[in-house]
Amino acid sequence: MFEQPSNDPFEECELSPDAILGTRTFEDVLFTDETETPVNVLTGETPAHSQASVDEARAFAAGIDSDTPHIALPASAEAQIETASKPYTAAAFFHFKATGSPKRHRAYHAAYNSDTFSVEFEADYESGDLTISVEEEGCQSEFENV
Repeated sequence: MFEQPSNDPFEECELSPDAILGTRTFEDVLFTDETETPVNVLTGETPAHSQASVDEARAFAAGIDSDTPHIALPASAEAQIETASKPYTAAAFFHFKATGSPKRHRAYHAAYNSDTFSVEFEADYESGDLTISVEEEGCQSEFENV
């Protein structure tokens, strides 16, 4: 027998919409000018590949070809050394590294993909804070997508 697909965007989530409704700020999760970079112990200098500005990181994240807006998160010093990469990486604005848990990641993702909710965010690269606002559709928010 064929079952109708559910219209509940949170059907596969461990958290209910109530867990993410409203505005929440995740502190010190974005790439900033203070993000840790590795130092060559022989020269005492930061390798060229690990030197980057917030503007460069923001442009990199914004340049990701996706329907979901991306933010710049700090890359670990170990990853920078092992892969000779920049000190930032891009991820969806609701990524678990920013929101603190895979459960919240899935709930924000479900809300973002749903017509029932309005999800907006503000990325403050100076402080490193990410603020996400979730409201039931028809409500207004003070934030705009970055």
